[in-house]
Amino acid sequence: MNALKHNRAMSFITVLLIYILAAAVGVLSYRALPFVWWLSLLIADALATVLTFLFSLLFGNASVYDPYWSVQPPVILFAFAFGKELNALGVLLLITVLFWAVRLTANWAYTFGDLSRKDWRYTMLKEKTGALYPAVNFVGIHMVPTLVVYACILPAVFAIRTSVAFRAPCLIFICISLFAAIMQTISDIQMHKYRKNRDGAFNRHGLWKYSRHPNYLGEILMWWGISLAVACAAPHAWYLLFGAAANTALFFFVSIPLAEGRQAKKEGFAAYKSETRMLLPIAK
Repeated sequence: MNALKHNRAMSFITVLLIYILAAAVGVLSYRALPFVWWLSLLIADALATVLTFLFSLLFGNASVYDPYWSVQPPVILFAFAFGKELNALGVLLLITVLFWAVRLTANWAYTFGDLSRKDWRYTMLKEKTGALYPAVNFVGIHMVPTLVVYACILPAVFAIRTSVAFRAPCLIFICISLFAAIMQTISDIQMHKYRKNRDGAFNRHGLWKYSRHPNYLGEILMWWGISLAVACAAPHAWYLLFGAAANTALFFFVSIPLAEGRQAKKEGFAAYKSETRMLLPIAK
């Protein structure tokens, strides 16, 4: 087990096999469940997450779950789109989500070390929660993000499943999502370059010169664009905006505070914070 966990190639193949199995469990569960489509999808998604969680316990590393965020949406969308004649909105939604997913998964693959390496946030949570960590691991690290991304992808699933007709204003929001994914790509590349050079305590290059979290802004805008495109085409489904709102709340109340709490330990953070905006990459 240790030899596998410390071998990058074997670790990568292992994670790939885990996700193929999780996808199979999700698809088969959905087909077997007798409930309304959105509830069957929710249960199937949760079962796939439970499987991923069990493997994270097997390898003693919650980072097994890390790719789930970007793998789940395209698997779900393609499962619903398979064999269906898509209209213009369905095609645009599928292309946009696929572009976002490939980009984000590629970024994970680039930064992936092996199964012995853990996300610093998980280590911190384990140290802080102690005996409660197993529950925090299952609920906070695995299930809550799954539910948030499920809610984010639901508008696109709804649009594809019901063949919601494309309206011209939808294109504006699709472009916002594509712009957001491109911005994430640029910010990730800039962060990778910074980590190689480490010319200061904080990244002050490119988008990071003006924003402390341009990658998070991209993730927030991505799902607002998708959900608003669907809401524009189907105003009666306005409730589907809940996913984008939940995603925004997750970043504002969990991801950003955790990241800033870690950065605050570095000397000069107060000055850096006063000179840059939290999200918007514009001069302060």
